[in-house]
Amino acid sequence: MPRQENRSITDLGTLKALAHPLRVQLYRNLGVARTATASQLAEQVDEAVSLVSYHLRKLAEHGLVEEAEPQSADGRERWWQPSSDGVSLRDENFRDAPERAAAHLAATRLFHEQRAAMYRRYLDERPTWGPEWNSAAPDNESQLRLTAADLKELSEELLALAKKYDERGRAAEAAGDTEGRENVALHVYGFPFRV
Repeated sequence: MPRQENRSITDLGTLKALAHPLRVQLYRNLGVARTATASQLAEQVDEAVSLVSYHLRKLAEHGLVEEAEPQSADGRERWWQPSSDGVSLRDENFRDAPERAAAHLAATRLFHEQRAAMYRRYLDERPTWGPEWNSAAPDNESQLRLTAADLKELSEELLALAKKYDERGRAAEAAGDTEGRENVALHVYGFPFRV
C-alpha cells in the first residue's frame, strides 16, 4: 500500500491516541528516524522498552504507525515506521461538539508545548551548535494585515516550500551527501490577534 503523504485526523479516537505526551514524542522521533525499533526509541526518550512498545501498538491501532521491513538480520526485532509523512489536525473537523472541540484544543496545546520545549532546548544548547547554525536558524516575527483567505494561502505556500526543502535534503542524503546535514525543526504559527 502506498504511503500517505499527509494524514488528516478527523476522528476523536485517533486524536486522543496521538494526544499523549510520550506518544507525540515517539511519533516525532519515528518521523525523524523513518524506521526504528522500540528499543532504539526507548533509549531516545529514556523510557522502558515495554512502555514504548505499548505506546507504539496504541499508535498502530489508529493507523498512525505501522510495522516496517526489518533493517537487520535479527528476526526478534520489530521495526516501526510512520504510516504517513505527517498528520494534520484542523479545527473545522472538531468543532461540531464540545467534547471534540475540547479534545482538539488540548491536543493542540500539547503539541505547542512540546514544540516550545524543543526550541528552548535549542536555545540552551545554542553554544554547542556554532556560528554557522546559529546564523542560519531563523527567529522571526511578522505583523501582517491579512484576510482569512490570505492566511490560508500563505500557510499552504509555506508548507509547500518546507516540503520542497525536505525532499531536496532527503534526496541529497540518499545520494550520500550527509556532510553537515542535521535534523531541523521548522515551526510556523499564523493566527489573528487584536491589540
